[in-house]
Amino acid sequence: MFRRHKLSSLEHKRDVSTHGPSLPHNDMRSFFSLSQLVLSAGHLKPPPVLRHSKTTYFEVEILDAHSKKQICVVDKIPPSSTLLDVKHKFHKVCPQWSPSRIGLRLERNGSYLRDSVNIKALAASSIITLYFTDMGQQVSWTTVFLTEYTGPLLIYLLFYLRLLSIYDAKESARSLRHPVVHLACFCHCLHYTRHLLETLFVHKISEGHTPLKNMIKGCTFYWGFTSWLAYYINHPQYTPPSFGNKQVTISALVFLLCEAGNHFINVALVHQNQSGNKGSFPSPSINPFTWLFLFVSCPNYTYEIGSWMSFTVMTQTLPVGVFALLMAIQMAQWARKKHQLYLKKGTTYRWRKRAMIPFIL
Repeated sequence: MFRRHKLSSLEHKRDVSTHGPSLPHNDMRSFFSLSQLVLSAGHLKPPPVLRHSKTTYFEVEILDAHSKKQICVVDKIPPSSTLLDVKHKFHKVCPQWSPSRIGLRLERNGSYLRDSVNIKALAASSIITLYFTDMGQQVSWTTVFLTEYTGPLLIYLLFYLRLLSIYDAKESARSLRHPVVHLACFCHCLHYTRHLLETLFVHKISEGHTPLKNMIKGCTFYWGFTSWLAYYINHPQYTPPSFGNKQVTISALVFLLCEAGNHFINVALVHQNQSGNKGSFPSPSINPFTWLFLFVSCPNYTYEIGSWMSFTVMTQTLPVGVFALLMAIQMAQWARKKHQLYLKKGTTYRWRKRAMIPFIL
């Protein structure tokens, strides 16, 4: 027994010398139990639970506006989508209709919805029913304006240069042109050149489209009247105005003033739209051409009619007078509609009594 006890004491000394002092038995047991508890429990802080947000998608049922038959169903439409997104998906299902010629309405006889309308604003449930109408071939508004204004510019120059075989060659060679003919060509070209430049660099034209037939109607009107008035003004037998140079000079100055006023009004309207406060009416500035805002709602139409009225007096030609009269009727209708919209926006605008002509219309 003594030898065994002695041997055990030697082994104990060897363990102490190699591993250092040993922990008490109870402490070792507690440390072992704590270690097992930590290992079995895993992470001290459980990972966050990932919660997936439930997104409600819409289904758009598209029916034919005439027969009420279902054309297709466009599904999985996110709430943030616009009607233009629906048109693009509709085009993928039915490639024969491009997005520009797709007209969608909530009711068969209702108004067409704008492309910028949010699909969520139309939804009474998860299924939305829309009525489809083929709008026909469409063109952009920029194309419409550039085509309508380029045509009169070129057509008038063809008559002025007499490149068309519509006048007698011998009579054209013998007759001398009155100075008003050259002045009329300059004023006419200036008018449509201004329109073209403003279309490209001033106006903020909508990205929407219009049916091709509307552009054909506009081109027929502008191009046809330009041919008519250019034929008479540049005719070899054209007679100058009755009151001579005084009539031509005064009317030419009025024409130039109206052209300048029209340009400055268009610039002021663009700046007003860019300011973001579309509810406010444009106010006059230090520029005297903008002071017409104090009296009428649409001074750009006022200056436009002034240009054509002065051009009529300058050339003293019936076709120009008929064209100016038709333009005045059309612009008066547009001005009245805009005037009514301004009146609905607030009572502070009511003191402006007229739409286009001060104290009259």
